[in-house]
Amino acid sequence: MRAYLLMLSVVAVWGATFVVVKDALADASPLAFNLARMTLAFAVLAVAYHRHWRRIGKRELAAGAGIGFFLAMGYQFQTAGLARTTPSKSALITGMVVVLVPVLSAIKALRPRGARVPGWNAFAGAVLAFAGILLLTVPAATSGSRFDFSSVNLGDVLSFGCAIGFAFHCLALGHLSPRFDFQQLALLQIGFCAVFMAATTPLLEHPFLHWTPRLGIALLVAALLATAAAFSIQSWVQSVLPATHTALILTLEPVFAVLTAILFYGERLSLRALSGAVLILGGIALTELVTITPAAGAHEASGY
Repeated sequence: MRAYLLMLSVVAVWGATFVVVKDALADASPLAFNLARMTLAFAVLAVAYHRHWRRIGKRELAAGAGIGFFLAMGYQFQTAGLARTTPSKSALITGMVVVLVPVLSAIKALRPRGARVPGWNAFAGAVLAFAGILLLTVPAATSGSRFDFSSVNLGDVLSFGCAIGFAFHCLALGHLSPRFDFQQLALLQIGFCAVFMAATTPLLEHPFLHWTPRLGIALLVAALLATAAAFSIQSWVQSVLPATHTALILTLEPVFAVLTAILFYGERLSLRALSGAVLILGGIALTELVTITPAAGAHEASGY
């Protein structure tokens, strides 16, 4: 029971963090916020897992670099997208990772050892979820076609790029996590993620941080709770709970995010967007509730 409650708490934190970070982006550029978040999280994990440093070799470094690359890809797209779209849209599109992982697992080279070949429900869920994304993100045309693709929000496109990055992060973890200690992978993927962010941030934006209480609180919540603590908790939870149970709990993240956005951000979804949200959640549920395919990895089967 403790494992279920801890994992549910982690998912609730990830869902709520969309709103927290959205507010903080008034005081920081998106990628600079990411870099500060990951640097702080790595510093905390470096101290917490200091005994594991001496057992890190070339194999561990290579694994951490590969996983960290996809983690950085996911977060860079996610936060850049969140700055340009609403918290609920960002969360719902990010939640597509739960659909993308089993669909991508249909490719044998990407499928982790021991994972089942995805069934019909994974592909049906993907169709539902993609239909939902169209309704959620593509405005209705004034005439002719039902969709005005020329008016798509760039933030929604970036958010979908984040779902792709997190999906490959999950698959990479599925391949590599059985071979290494979870403490080493947690430490190294966050460290390399920070390195990749430090290299790309100056190339992609003019970074800035205006230190305010709002930004400080957001960084503490995102770095300590949603990254350092959450990664460690999930790594432990997935060692004691079946992967299918963890996957089911992860499907609740977009729900927590939307509820938080409505209650604390004052966000309201139009009937068209609400219909898209229902289709996305339906696609996620169909993928995970019917003939469940084991999930591949850590948090970014989700979002924040």
